[in-house]
Amino acid sequence: MSYHNPYTPPRKSATFDDYTLAEIRRAAATGIYDIRGAGTKRKVPHFDDLLFLGASISRYPLEGYREKCDTTVTLGTRFAKKPITLKTPITIAGMSFGALSGPAKEALGRGATIAGTSTTTGDGGMTDEERGHSQTLVYQYLPSRYGMNPKDLRRADAIEVVVGQGAKPGGGGMLLGQKISDRVAEMRTLPKGIDQRSACRHPDWTGPDDLEIKILELREITDWEKPIYVKVGGARPYYDTALAVKAGADVVVLDGMQGGTAATQDVFIENVGMPTLACIRPAVQALQDLGMHRKVQLIISGGIRSGADVAKALALGADAVAIGTAALVALGDNDPRWEDEYRKLGTTAGAYDDWHEGKDPAGITTQDPELMKRLDPIAAGRRLANYLKVMTLEAQTIARACGKNHLHNLEPEDLCALTIEASAMAQVPLAGTSWIPGKGGF
Repeated sequence: MSYHNPYTPPRKSATFDDYTLAEIRRAAATGIYDIRGAGTKRKVPHFDDLLFLGASISRYPLEGYREKCDTTVTLGTRFAKKPITLKTPITIAGMSFGALSGPAKEALGRGATIAGTSTTTGDGGMTDEERGHSQTLVYQYLPSRYGMNPKDLRRADAIEVVVGQGAKPGGGGMLLGQKISDRVAEMRTLPKGIDQRSACRHPDWTGPDDLEIKILELREITDWEKPIYVKVGGARPYYDTALAVKAGADVVVLDGMQGGTAATQDVFIENVGMPTLACIRPAVQALQDLGMHRKVQLIISGGIRSGADVAKALALGADAVAIGTAALVALGDNDPRWEDEYRKLGTTAGAYDDWHEGKDPAGITTQDPELMKRLDPIAAGRRLANYLKVMTLEAQTIARACGKNHLHNLEPEDLCALTIEASAMAQVPLAGTSWIPGKGGF
């Protein structure tokens, strides 16, 4: 005979929570896996788990806005004849035309130019609007080779060879048929309206030795002028960074699992890769072991949201950061003004991630002509520039408080961690102690 205690409320499983149960039912009903955009939604150790140790008696702070704190960064100093210098170490990550609308790509170029930084093409080639409004444009060279041509390689200011992405290390991208318009189809040499899946690896190399050959080919075709970046997803950052350096990269871009994607399997986004925080120190260690730290620049991406995040990434050894999802929010993505329409799509502002469906009410992740009209690229570009300005000022404020006259002078000694996990990943002491897990102390 069973007995239910009326004083105890029903208890749900932490393992089989409401979302998990709903996913099981959805999979059972449809027989297909879930596809979505954006990055991981699970909670992982992140920059919020670190704090700066501002100056007091033992350290000497800089005075407000009176004393200079430089924010410039130069990328591509190793081999490129024409390295690029940016006013801020906050760059715009690669997001493709196809995944994003034409007005969104134009807005990214406008905002980055106002702020004095770079933007990046993403998969699918270079649009004239993007090149025309981007003072500094990085051209992504991906496994798909969609839209790739020598002319655009030469028109770019830098080239980024994409080996992996934080949301899906080891996996290729997707662009569903409803977003493959006439223009997207022409640029990618694809049939209109047919689902496209990008390759997960480059077709003409099988390992790091072939990457070296490919980088040399790209240097030859651009007369050794352009900095060559290599982008990897956060999986084995020490070895991937070391191999990228060995292959001849000027810059390594390292993307943690909080980094977004236009579309891939949800199981990939949530279960493959490492948190951004766990990626930085191994990559920096690889550069230091090779005697290449600050000679080969390191760009960190994946979940960067504020000037504090920027300062923490630089303190851990990065030279610059890249933002993607945050940049889209600055343009107007997930804006509550479109809440009624988000609800009609079965979601809400702040949670909308069905970027692959091409129904974005904000006109950003769509190719629908009517929806695209909602985004004013001039106004959106100004919003992005404002956001980049605020992030830069925030990072400067923190650097001055730590007594540093350049953002690159921030260092791990300026940080402590709130959790054991963050302490171990960032290799900075647990707050109130000198203890780093695995490294001794008290």
